[in-house]
Amino acid sequence: MRRLLCTLPALPLCSLLALLAAGCASTGGGFSGHGVRVVAAENFWGSLARQLGGVHASVQSIIVNPAEDPHDYEPRASDARTMATAQLAIVNGIGYDPWAPKLLSANPVDGRLTLTVGSLFGLQEGDNPHRWYDPAEVLRTADAITGDLQRLDPGHRNYFAQRLRRFQTSGLTAYHRLIEEIRRRYAGVPVGASESIFALLAPSLGLRLITPPSFMKAISEGSEVTAADVALAERQLDTRALKVWVYNSQNVTPEIQRLNGLARAHGIPVATVTETLAPAADSFQQWQVSQLRALRSALHRATGR
Repeated sequence: MRRLLCTLPALPLCSLLALLAAGCASTGGGFSGHGVRVVAAENFWGSLARQLGGVHASVQSIIVNPAEDPHDYEPRASDARTMATAQLAIVNGIGYDPWAPKLLSANPVDGRLTLTVGSLFGLQEGDNPHRWYDPAEVLRTADAITGDLQRLDPGHRNYFAQRLRRFQTSGLTAYHRLIEEIRRRYAGVPVGASESIFALLAPSLGLRLITPPSFMKAISEGSEVTAADVALAERQLDTRALKVWVYNSQNVTPEIQRLNGLARAHGIPVATVTETLAPAADSFQQWQVSQLRALRSALHRATGR
């Protein structure tokens, strides 16, 4: 299992479920804030919901600290209470946040909607869970969030539709422009990555990701990497078979630290990505644009284009 980076005190999940069963059964009518009460397990989906809901939604995300690893997150009592108030819950699924549906099922509420992103795309545990790194799936998830907001608050149906159009046509403009620019200038450039996070973005950018998929998956899941995969990843860096190395700065294992050092020693530009918003105050698109600009700079240094 991946190491939990957060050091704040947490309760075992079974204790939280008992807390909900004992003390939260009456929360069905106690939604606070203005508009639809939305709770997202992670802040990348929460950022979308906040922009799409506008003044007619009150959005809270559970995981907001970049030091917290969603894979191994241990929910706190406050998280259980927050989830219990949701009219719309947004969960990633695909084995990424298994604690979230458990908190929701411990306190069922009539009329509550749950959007599980993995289910939206027909995915299951074992598939790549990092769907927010697929630009096309970001758009489809935004559509689904808007549809749920309209079902919960039909009186503001047109308002939510307008928010969605604004998000699509102006909110994501710089994001899509950078994706298109990188694809146009650097299509086919071989790159490497520490984790499967980048595996969903690389095809949209036209980049050729050559790191073994089993290596990236093992690092993402905190499982053992095979000696053959380690040797191949090292050889790709030693021979400069790849032009840019991309790593998740929120999960730097000793193995990845060593590969980062190897890339730098061979003069291979290094770029970073993160799993959650960094800084946490950024919007989804601010976060992604910042990362894409840094990647574009690394590709420029590597190729001279």
